[in-house]
Amino acid sequence: MLASCDGATLVGLESQIVRVEVDVMNGIPSFEIVGLPDACVRESRIRVKSAIKNSGFEFPNKRIHVNLAPGDLRKEGASFDFPIALAILEASGQLDYSKPRSFIVAGELSLDGGVREVHGAISIALGAREAGKSFIILPEGNAREAAIVPDLEVYGVSSLCDAVGFLRGSAPLPRVKVDADSILNTDKRIGPDFAEIKGQEHAKRAIEVAAAGGHNLLLIGPPGSGKTMLASRLPSILPPLTLEESLEVTRIHSAAGLIPPGEALVTERPFRSPGCSTTAVGLTGGGQPLPRPGEVSLAHCGVLYLDEITLFNRNALESLRAPLESGSVTIVRSMISVTFPASFSLVASMNPCPCGYLGDVLKDCSCALHAIQKYRSILSGPLFDRIDMHVGVPRLRKEYLRRKSPSEPSSKIRKRVSKARAIQRERLSSEPIYCNAKMSGKMVDRYCTVSSSGESFLADAFDKLGFSARSYHKILKVARTIADLAGSEIIEIEHLAEAVQYRFLDRDDGHAF
Repeated sequence: MLASCDGATLVGLESQIVRVEVDVMNGIPSFEIVGLPDACVRESRIRVKSAIKNSGFEFPNKRIHVNLAPGDLRKEGASFDFPIALAILEASGQLDYSKPRSFIVAGELSLDGGVREVHGAISIALGAREAGKSFIILPEGNAREAAIVPDLEVYGVSSLCDAVGFLRGSAPLPRVKVDADSILNTDKRIGPDFAEIKGQEHAKRAIEVAAAGGHNLLLIGPPGSGKTMLASRLPSILPPLTLEESLEVTRIHSAAGLIPPGEALVTERPFRSPGCSTTAVGLTGGGQPLPRPGEVSLAHCGVLYLDEITLFNRNALESLRAPLESGSVTIVRSMISVTFPASFSLVASMNPCPCGYLGDVLKDCSCALHAIQKYRSILSGPLFDRIDMHVGVPRLRKEYLRRKSPSEPSSKIRKRVSKARAIQRERLSSEPIYCNAKMSGKMVDRYCTVSSSGESFLADAFDKLGFSARSYHKILKVARTIADLAGSEIIEIEHLAEAVQYRFLDRDDGHAF
């Protein structure tokens, strides 16, 4: 007897509906799966057989053929266990549907008949809605995530028996519903706070500016000066995610299997900090047979932090150029092309020289000039051009460490950052961007209005400090953000003066402090 059931597979972030066709016929008992399955899909034969038997059903002692259509699309993962089992039960006469056949099923089966979570539930739900399906059946741990998608009924099951009873009409299941707005409005933010940092007021101000404008930032200082401590507190001052951003981030993290069971949305901006051994594929995504999102995509709408950036492989660093410019990553394989979102802010740290003590107040540098130049050349010109701000982080003196006066808390800084971002969203509402750092040259000319005295100051700064032409737009973008933090529509001298301080590596001397 022939039967079928609709499942789904992920291609990048998109869900592709897969028709699971099962034919149970007389002959020598066997169980074959065709349709370009990977090893995990082929192994589903063992899981499906045990799950059906241990759930109290009869596994047909016949010849079973399973076809996953379309046949030219690679299928991977254990999400086909569930639809294969249901199709076998229908083909063997053990399942009669009382529900409409317009639904999608996805889930991994355990040997006892339980249903385990799968990756990409929100993408599967979106694909089901776009295909006009009436409802979707998923593991309980994925149900809340999928229920974020409106205009689609979602049901969560814990076992194969639950699903069979529901489809027969003998065991109703409650529809899973989620209020996305209430989840986003619940502030769960905990973690390191800027109030814990003593001194480093200049660096803290730079991080506030970078957060307010979405600027790429390079922190330079000797070992132990607090670069990582500063960067780790950046998430505490970032503005809340909008619902649209939260859905995008959730979709990416779901495809990577990073959504905990029972969770519905990612509510905080991502902060990714990969190690220096991370490869180009690890940063930008890839893999076989179907590509997976890399660190730049997992940092979408948030921050990618590269600690000791000079220790990263040169090819890995160069792979960042395209996503920093376009805000996305396209991975091309022989049979498919996948695009992942990757609009993030890059924050990196490094020592000022190989020994780490150039410009340090307590220890002398032992590096030759050519060694310093070679060390800094690890960051290529094109990559360096994409960094808006470079800030020196000097070592703290003992008197700063002994101070007990409290520093400004993250919550207070976050209010200023959120206010500045709101100003930018309103100003850029007609543009396909959301913050100052993403402005093109034409947008800089349109939105960065400088006072006459500011124009004179900027011209003098370029002449006296030896800035190159490539720094011009960077300084104007950062100055625009500083003006937004100050609530000024016009960029004044004080805003430009502060922005110039954040480009010290462009100066003729090139010293950090």
